[in-house]
Amino acid sequence: MIDIKNPLGVHALVWVGGTTPQDIGEAVDKTKAAGFDLLELSLHDAVDLDTADARRRLSEAGLAVSASRGLTLDADISSEDTAIVTRGEELLYESLKLVDELGGQILTGALYSAFGKASAPLTAGGRRNIVSVLRTFAKEASHRRMTLGLEVCNRYETNVINTAADALRLADDIGEDNVVIHLDSYHMNIEEADLVRPVRLLGDRLGYVHIGENHRGYIGSGHLDFGAFFHALADIDYAGPITFESFSSAVVSPGLSNDLAIWRNLWDDGVDLATHALRYISDGIHAAQHR
Repeated sequence: MIDIKNPLGVHALVWVGGTTPQDIGEAVDKTKAAGFDLLELSLHDAVDLDTADARRRLSEAGLAVSASRGLTLDADISSEDTAIVTRGEELLYESLKLVDELGGQILTGALYSAFGKASAPLTAGGRRNIVSVLRTFAKEASHRRMTLGLEVCNRYETNVINTAADALRLADDIGEDNVVIHLDSYHMNIEEADLVRPVRLLGDRLGYVHIGENHRGYIGSGHLDFGAFFHALADIDYAGPITFESFSSAVVSPGLSNDLAIWRNLWDDGVDLATHALRYISDGIHAAQHR
């Protein structure tokens, strides 16, 4: 792979739909063979995840690991129901423990709310709960030398933060140095005016990046201006992970396919999809960093 300073990652759901030892083994092997540096695991359904076995496999392959998740309707820290907030807090701490056991250093995603279209705007009380829970949670993550990412998601998936500016305000209110902002080009395409100004707004507060096409399929086959995005990342000297994320109902588990509204097979060959993505991203980032 050409020389760039960013670790390049791939989401495990490009390869497999589950988290059994067999699934993780396949994801690790394919990630390594394709030439990526990092494997991102989704904790949406981690009941089968053997963290010790996964950590061993990742270490033997020389791969870094990150993890992402959103909360659930019955475990949502943006709720005003104390019991639901408490369950959400417990889910966050369980997730942090899993990432620590995996040897990862970042837990990211919609850590602030349930995943899905909200029926009403976020309430003031719900936002206070988010800030209170995540402030304490960030302190625990810091003790474990871990970073938390606030992924900026579109309006159909959360009512908490939909833009980089929203995320900055929330991170400022949380007030902990190990809380970073996570941008995703797929979500940015829906909510931001362009792919450049949000990156420049965040500057060194940007800590994680998802690369995904506007239709979540083959990167470069849609209408997103990745050239401008890569140059914006170079302008702020971004050196963090850049992880390719794409979903197809051919691979993603049925439950998550429903949650993500993956109603059609955008691809059925994860190896071809991912190797193409790695070339596209590494070439684009290299060109932007060496302009």
